[in-house]
Amino acid sequence: MAQDNFQPCLDILLRVEGGYVDDPRGGPTNLGVTLPALQTWYGKARVATVQDIRDLTPSVVSPLYKAGYWDAVHADYLPKGVDLMVFDEAVNSGPRRAARMLQEALGVVRDGLVGPITINAATAAPAASLIGSVADLRRAFYESLHEPSDIDGWLNRVATIEHAALAMAQ
Repeated sequence: MAQDNFQPCLDILLRVEGGYVDDPRGGPTNLGVTLPALQTWYGKARVATVQDIRDLTPSVVSPLYKAGYWDAVHADYLPKGVDLMVFDEAVNSGPRRAARMLQEALGVVRDGLVGPITINAATAAPAASLIGSVADLRRAFYESLHEPSDIDGWLNRVATIEHAALAMAQ
């Protein structure tokens, strides 16, 4: 179980996400957090601004990543390394898609919710094989999107996360 692994996984994720950018397609983003994601996090309490994005720090985004992605895929209950692979996919493509990829790799019902059946199957599987299977599914998904300008970055991200996840699993 990876109950003490959120911070190491977040540190890796934030290195992959990088700092502030303002891409015409994705808008202002910092530490992987977009303006719409920050607005969702704030809710009706306040309006998120571009300056808020610029001012983000790891300590500010940590609760957002914990509640919105890590907890959403119940990563505390996944084996070390598997937690990182699934957490990163949750951040990149959403928690439900990440859960379905994990479930597909495990051969269990793909309902998009990480519950007891998925957790039990994940803890019973060899971590390195499971990490490789999820990484393969992620690569296939990104390749299916036919976004030639983004594919290299997405595949590099999967390779970086897979390498770190395998190191954690040992």
